[in-house]
Amino acid sequence: MRRLPARPVHPMESDPRRRRHIMITVVRRRPPGSPLLWPVHRLDPAPPAPHTDAELAALISLLTCRDARTRILAVGHSRDEPSREAAHALADAWTARGGRVLTVVSWPEEAASWLRAATRLTTPRPDAWVMAAAPLGFAQLARRLRHSTDWDPARTFAFASLQDPRLPGLAGPGVLDGLRGATPEGGTWDVDGDHLSAHDPEARTGTYSAPR
Repeated sequence: MRRLPARPVHPMESDPRRRRHIMITVVRRRPPGSPLLWPVHRLDPAPPAPHTDAELAALISLLTCRDARTRILAVGHSRDEPSREAAHALADAWTARGGRVLTVVSWPEEAASWLRAATRLTTPRPDAWVMAAAPLGFAQLARRLRHSTDWDPARTFAFASLQDPRLPGLAGPGVLDGLRGATPEGGTWDVDGDHLSAHDPEARTGTYSAPR
């Protein structure tokens, strides 16, 4: 039997056309109807700053205001250390007040679908959610939550790490509408449509002193 010569293998970098084709394949790999962001969407990967006592106090006040009617929480955080510490500080403060925390769930900045974290945050359904996270991973998670669960952004409260004016646009129309959060100085912020607004601490009602 006649043996054919082996076909030469060229490094991918030597063929720009092949490299462009591979990049396009990666970008178009999302299935139709997927809620996830395309890989071209990126934010600067700066880690969140540590939370402050005033920030934690403002979050507790938001959760305990007259219209909140909140007793049972689900808490979520990205896997950087400041977000993890903020989430657990909130959980400890809430249980110290007699509240209940159903679960504390973490998620990575990059994942195949974020479905596992979304399911754990919403099953069973809490009265409200609290999030401590970096913006990009949370935008991905929020899109999955809206697409695949009964999560309600208007029943969700966040640390200042998500007070990024680019976040509503990144998450997409209506995905974060009603989300509220606290600023490092003890003020608040909220999302209305695609706009994020901040409010001075003096505009906040109710008081809470964070434990030391």
